[in-house]
Amino acid sequence: MGVTLPAPQFGMVQAPGLWQSGVMRLILSRLVLAAAAVALVTAWPAWAGQTMSAEAFDRYTQGKTFYYGSRGAPYGAEEYLENRRVRWSFLDGRCQEGEWYEESELICFVYENQSEPQCWSFEIGAQGLIARFENDPAQTELYEVEQSDEPLYCMGPDVGS
Repeated sequence: MGVTLPAPQFGMVQAPGLWQSGVMRLILSRLVLAAAAVALVTAWPAWAGQTMSAEAFDRYTQGKTFYYGSRGAPYGAEEYLENRRVRWSFLDGRCQEGEWYEESELICFVYENQSEPQCWSFEIGAQGLIARFENDPAQTELYEVEQSDEPLYCMGPDVGS
């Protein structure tokens, strides 16, 4: 029981159904998408698209668990705790405790079973966090797939052995 409005007249010629046509819906949907894109860009943090400082990284990550992907596949997850402590897993239930620090504008991680620092640059992209492995930038780029307030799932040592 919708109300049909009379078609607007242009000079002496009527344009029947133009306002109810697919053309008008297409135009309106494009306008809505453009407005949403403008809103998204203006809502991004000031440091979006730039390498994040340690302070910005800490604000964005602390108290959360991030799930990362690489080349279209799951890669791993990291839980960011207080005092720059972290917990990493390759999504196999085994976790490594570690900590992070800033060095030369990079975020470097050291884990309990690996003394060699793993240094990354982080930035915010359209879909979230992007991490580039700076020890070998051609090798690994990770992207945020999901972010959660839930702790990372870790099995106890040698569970099932």
